[in-house]
Amino acid sequence: MEEISSKKLAEKLADRDPITIVFVYSPLCGTCKLAEKMLRVVQSSFDALPMYSLNINHSPLFAQQWKVKSVPCLFIFQRGLGVERIYAFRSISYVHEIVKRYATILSLQEKSK
Repeated sequence: MEEISSKKLAEKLADRDPITIVFVYSPLCGTCKLAEKMLRVVQSSFDALPMYSLNINHSPLFAQQWKVKSVPCLFIFQRGLGVERIYAFRSISYVHEIVKRYATILSLQEKSK
């Protein structure tokens, strides 16, 4: 998972990439550390899926714009639009199923090109 700045993320969203997944966290948050470990396991199954991490402490405008209620939070964007946000990282299998849907969408879009 690549660390991204809010400025770079805004550029990616403006480019309307097919799928962009953003893990919003705080480095002092224990639950965030656990969620990040879960996401790294899930990410290993979906190498082609772009996943980024965003430190909320360095991105107050993103937090305001997207109304982040708490961390950890997983944002899923399709073509620059926020389509899903997850606050409860229940289990690896739960997160895997969510991410799998978007990996399938991305795969289908790549095949149709």
